[in-house]
Amino acid sequence: MSAAKGSILPKAKSWCVQGGGSRRATSVSPWLFVHRRPRIGILSTGDEIVMPGDPIGPHQIVSSNSLSLSAFVAACGGVPVSAGNAPDDPEALRRIAAATSGVDLLVTTGGVSVGEHDLVREALAADGFELDFWQIAMRPGKPLMVGRYRGTPMVGLPGNPVSTLVCSLLFLRPALDRLSGAAAETETPATARLGTALPKNDRRQDYLRSRLVQAADGAVEAFPFEVQDSSMMRMLAGADCLVVRPPHAPAVAAGDVVPIVRFPGGVLPI
Repeated sequence: MSAAKGSILPKAKSWCVQGGGSRRATSVSPWLFVHRRPRIGILSTGDEIVMPGDPIGPHQIVSSNSLSLSAFVAACGGVPVSAGNAPDDPEALRRIAAATSGVDLLVTTGGVSVGEHDLVREALAADGFELDFWQIAMRPGKPLMVGRYRGTPMVGLPGNPVSTLVCSLLFLRPALDRLSGAAAETETPATARLGTALPKNDRRQDYLRSRLVQAADGAVEAFPFEVQDSSMMRMLAGADCLVVRPPHAPAVAAGDVVPIVRFPGGVLPI
């Protein structure tokens, strides 16, 4: 018997994967209460977006956000449900959004800023969308939008790929944990020694893509990339963490300790 008297079974509100479920089954309890994996609807928007394999016209790009979000949701234990791409047409957007009925959370990408073609908020407001908040003082990711669409929780992510993934890490991942019944994180916030000086920050909270390097004295040092444009996926792919710079933070020197958000690793790294 693999679960002897007095042994500790996996804790409640922890992930049940591979051997974990088998070990729980060896306990004396005949019942195992679990949460199902949440179904997450993913809807990209914009005339400039085409799905992989479709012809690409002038001024169009492949919908990388929908693919990266599907991978992100799966890595966080959810079930991605792709709704495809909605053009910049309010009626078409409402029709495609309505087809996501039954998901536990709807995530849209693009169309939440203040441009002429940013139609998500107004178009869905005519079809049952209730806004909780819109725009947040952070960089990247300012146009973030949160509300409910026909009673279903909805997160509207910015269209820039880096903004999409940074906001997913900061906001979507905790939502997926909650929907999955996982325990709230209680770990002490991570820090690192800064490898280079940074200037005074402005009114928005910055999340700087950075590399982590172990110094000769064993300390972990963070080196923010010089270019932080929200369209530069190459920098995000090479990053290990986000250095957090609070609003109006003073200039910091190399060697100062700063808060960071580590990118999760493991079998399904984010």
